[in-house]
Amino acid sequence: MTSDDPLHRGPYSLLFRHVLRRFDPEQAHRLTVRALAAAHAMPGGPALLRAAFSVPDPMHDARATRRVLGAEHRSPLGLAAGFDKDGEVPLALLDLGFGHVEVGTVTAKAQPGNPRPRSFRLVGDRALINRMGFNNDGARALAKRLARARRSERGQRAVIGVNIGKSKVTALEDAAEDYRFSARLLTPYADYLAINVSSPNTPGLRDLQSVAMLRPILEAVVQEAERTRTRLRRNVPVLVKIAPDLHDEDVEAVARLATEAGLAGVIATNTTIARPESLNTDRARIEQIGAGGLSGPVLASRSREVLALLRATLPEDAVIISCGGVSTAQDVQERLDAGADLVQGYTAMIYEGPAWPGRIARELVG
Repeated sequence: MTSDDPLHRGPYSLLFRHVLRRFDPEQAHRLTVRALAAAHAMPGGPALLRAAFSVPDPMHDARATRRVLGAEHRSPLGLAAGFDKDGEVPLALLDLGFGHVEVGTVTAKAQPGNPRPRSFRLVGDRALINRMGFNNDGARALAKRLARARRSERGQRAVIGVNIGKSKVTALEDAAEDYRFSARLLTPYADYLAINVSSPNTPGLRDLQSVAMLRPILEAVVQEAERTRTRLRRNVPVLVKIAPDLHDEDVEAVARLATEAGLAGVIATNTTIARPESLNTDRARIEQIGAGGLSGPVLASRSREVLALLRATLPEDAVIISCGGVSTAQDVQERLDAGADLVQGYTAMIYEGPAWPGRIARELVG
């Protein structure tokens, strides 16, 4: 595997090398979403997707399923937030073999995000740098899309988490009400809510990971989840997503606060602002790209460290979703063995293609 040919599996390698990598990463992403939407909308499309990517049938292999956060996951590998920001194709993504899909990050107010270009491939590292800035259509638009998806029997069974963030125009001191607004609209359609206070691409957002600023946000979202439970008799667990760049003692402090606030658990980790020396990509290229969150295999070591810290700090029944640097079935199994309840990936699918989640699911069940 070289920097000129990072892929090694079948026709997707040719597609990536000769077509997709010629496009700006954001353009390639939009093409992928549109193709998935078109395939899923065809008569028999969902079944064709499942057959094409050899997704294990949980009805015939109980080893493929696990119950977490009150839902049955047919694979422990889910899709992290960021791919389907506006909930356009969650059911199609599940048909590729993911056990759950986390849509978002969505904000209370629609916003365009940061200026382009804002997404960059580090091909030699199978990594990405992005500074998207929570570009999305807003919480109301996502609620409408999820309501439509939930109308079908397939949609009702789908495991869809919703990741919410702070609107850029909202002052930090008003963040709790901003998150509350999104939670109120989206909780009825979510299997769980993820509070994103860890993206590096919204000014000041990571300041919300301090215990003093985080507490009112967690409490506001938990209150909205409780209202939904009372009104609709549906329990919607709440988790917080944290950065890999937190110091160990801050990871432990957030874990303790999450427990005090009644959260179901923690998602760890988001992208990093670090630029490790271990990266293969030329340093001049990295400096040229500039600011943004780095994802990919380079995150694996710190993500595993944070997982260990959380497992040692959180109560035994707290849920941990481990994210960052996951590429293979072995990676997923190692996270599960280390105490993760579920695992998420995203960047690996950019380099491995749409067959990646189904292949992981098959390999995990042997």
